[in-house]
Amino acid sequence: MSIENTEVFRDSIQLVDKKGHRNWIFPRKPNGKLYNYRSWFSWILLIVLFTLPYLKFNGHPLFLLNVLGRKFILFGIPFWPQDLPLFALLMITFVMFIIVFTVMFGRLFCGWACPQTIFMEMVFRKIEYWIEGDYKEQIKLKNAPYTFNKIAKKGLKNIIFFAISFAIANTFLAYLIGSDELLKLVKEGPMQNTGTLVALFIFTTVFYIVFAYVREIVCVVICPYGRLQGLMLDQNSIVVAYDEVRGEPRGFKKKVATEPLGDCVDCHRCVQVCPTGIDIRNGTQLECINCTACIDECDDVMTKIHKPTGLIRYASKNEIATGKRTPFTARSMGYTAILVVLTALLSYLLLVRNDFDVTLLRTPGMTFLKMENDTIANMYNFDVINKTFNNQDITIKVVSPKGATISMVNGSSIEHMNLAADEMIKTSCMIKLPQSAISSNNSEIQLEITGNKDRITFQTNFVAPVYKKSAN
Repeated sequence: MSIENTEVFRDSIQLVDKKGHRNWIFPRKPNGKLYNYRSWFSWILLIVLFTLPYLKFNGHPLFLLNVLGRKFILFGIPFWPQDLPLFALLMITFVMFIIVFTVMFGRLFCGWACPQTIFMEMVFRKIEYWIEGDYKEQIKLKNAPYTFNKIAKKGLKNIIFFAISFAIANTFLAYLIGSDELLKLVKEGPMQNTGTLVALFIFTTVFYIVFAYVREIVCVVICPYGRLQGLMLDQNSIVVAYDEVRGEPRGFKKKVATEPLGDCVDCHRCVQVCPTGIDIRNGTQLECINCTACIDECDDVMTKIHKPTGLIRYASKNEIATGKRTPFTARSMGYTAILVVLTALLSYLLLVRNDFDVTLLRTPGMTFLKMENDTIANMYNFDVINKTFNNQDITIKVVSPKGATISMVNGSSIEHMNLAADEMIKTSCMIKLPQSAISSNNSEIQLEITGNKDRITFQTNFVAPVYKKSAN
């Protein structure tokens, strides 16, 4: 059967049957060299995932995604709301990296590094194999009536699934609020943090539903990256591919062959082992996550029938047709050039990034105040934030015009401030200017703020009346 005659498979997905009901996938237990590599790689990523929120650098989290507090720490580098453009550029650069990687190597990230795949295939699925057996035993158990054996196996599996989901939810919470805050909540007990406990169980339930019931639907339907891969792949993208030139026409060879057959014996083991239930021999498909389970199964069959391995392998469509691999096309090089520019720009901005940030805005609804000694004052909202993990000694002075001074509203000095690590100070201040120095209703005030290393110069407006001198 040629591939051209099997294009009907693109009219539907394997997760839904002809009546529109969920087609539950029972994949065969994978085994092989690549699966072993994936297992070791997954264990490394799992260790990193569960330990990263507890690692610290200079007494601070190495990785923190505090959305509510609007504070992010990525590999020891803190980002505040004032760094939103820089953080957005970082996210754009990361997305561009994913695009370049996908254009060249297909959906490799999904099969080897995606948390959904790692947890599903390397944690939850292995527990399922351990309790319920391989795919044939699982199908038999599903169709069997409810007996003590079935209830015990299903119950044990779901209890373990929920416990792991609870651990994942706690780790997720540690990324959001920090490990210190999480341990503090644990010590205080659930009765004093009922809101957090409710949120924790909501996340636990979501993770449990995803890994116990939703499963591969996340990769096929929900995940935007999987849906967009068709826009990023081309004929030169390296994906998990079936060599139809070598494998077709498929069929089991008998002693007397009536027609020449390819190397594919049509054993369907590549289909049985697929976690999304597709037939890789039909070509690149939306459901394929490049998990390489089909490669291991096919290589095992080829070894047993004394044929070369690699009937299913990492290859591009053009490579299979022509025998030449050309991953560096004009398209991939163009994307790579954009990625290099974004990375260079991001690196430069990180290098020249100030250790502190200042915002000085005129107080809304206020114009000016007439003070004693013919002095005009403007009120400002003054915010200064220390974006480092070290104390900052801040010095503030008015550069121009001459005679201008800055102070707190109560008259105390604001020219020297000491900011602790990660500290943000929000206050109100006054800038005073002698009437004799005012020549315009809207003057420009230039200030200079100096920290331990950096110096920031910026301008603000000063509103004041202009009095004309009487002519005598």
